[in-house]
Amino acid sequence: MKRTVLPRRFVPVVASVAAVAAGVLIPQAVPATTPSTVEAQYAGKHDDFVIVGHRGASGYRPEHTLASYELAARMGADYIEPDLVTTKDHVLVARHEPEIGGTTDVAAHPEFTGRKKTKLLDGVAVTGWFTEDFTLAELKTLRAKERIPAVRQHNTVFDGHYQIPTFQEVIDFSRRLSRELGRPIGIYPETKHPTYFQQQGLALEPELVKTLTRNGLNRPDAKVFVQSFEVSNLKALHTQLRVPLVQLTSSAGAPYDFVVSGDKRTYADIVSAAGLRDVATYASGLGPSKDQVIPLDATGKLGKPTSLVADAHRAGLVVHPYTFRVENNFLPADFDSDAVPSDSGNLFGEIAAYRKAGIDGLFTDNTDIAVAEEAEAK
Repeated sequence: MKRTVLPRRFVPVVASVAAVAAGVLIPQAVPATTPSTVEAQYAGKHDDFVIVGHRGASGYRPEHTLASYELAARMGADYIEPDLVTTKDHVLVARHEPEIGGTTDVAAHPEFTGRKKTKLLDGVAVTGWFTEDFTLAELKTLRAKERIPAVRQHNTVFDGHYQIPTFQEVIDFSRRLSRELGRPIGIYPETKHPTYFQQQGLALEPELVKTLTRNGLNRPDAKVFVQSFEVSNLKALHTQLRVPLVQLTSSAGAPYDFVVSGDKRTYADIVSAAGLRDVATYASGLGPSKDQVIPLDATGKLGKPTSLVADAHRAGLVVHPYTFRVENNFLPADFDSDAVPSDSGNLFGEIAAYRKAGIDGLFTDNTDIAVAEEAEAK
């Protein structure tokens, strides 16, 4: 039997639930004006293959909680990914969407019943509770819960235990973990629905730039990527940030800022060879949907790779596709273990196929599997 030697970045997860909860509720602050000792030690050094803890270790803990980020880091993630939205008092917080009915216990708070609204989110009517209608103090009274309990019932045992973290708390926590683990834990923030927030007078970009600069992270050698599904805000950030930017794309549709401005281009245009050359004028990387790298065939199995990775590399872009998850529900049919959507399938095999296609990193809900697959591949 081949012995798998895990890379140095893998740290066994021995913290108890109580210990993790304590870390979440009482994050340890660190000096925010200069790079940490660990960051300075690794300045200018880059990973051969980038593993991003997608919303943390969201396969094992409710997403976008410090507990989820901590677990991803301890499992070996190079970066943790906070999706950024804003509060009414313009504080950046980590949530997958501005609507929080599906990721918090807000519906159980009678004092917030009147906050339930229907809004147009990127042109789609969405009913629920929205972060921009709450102050930070109000959001801190809520607790996170599992977003997809039908698939990840095991995560529901942690419902109600974790707060919504601010972006600053995520940065502080990443530095605390960097010191503890002896390696830098990077951050990979995404600006969520930037046009939506700009239309409400709560633009995300100024606060993002301000926070990174205040923390000494607005520099080329900081372990930071900034990503967006829109284009205009990345182009604006290109003039203000010195960290690498990543253009996210989808297998369907178009950036919402294009839709609003009347630009007829779609994500398909962006990932064309010519489109990628344009992306390279303002970004350093591409974050495509994984089916843009290897589409599924008519049977739901992995087909043949497209030219996307090669085209992106020719344009000088790294490629970090999303999202690699262990459940059959999210896997190509040839990597399913059985017919039960929530059962675990062969994520090792799927990741290996994409690595063979030449990707430079990936977003995953299951950091431990991605780290173990990388170790086996070496």
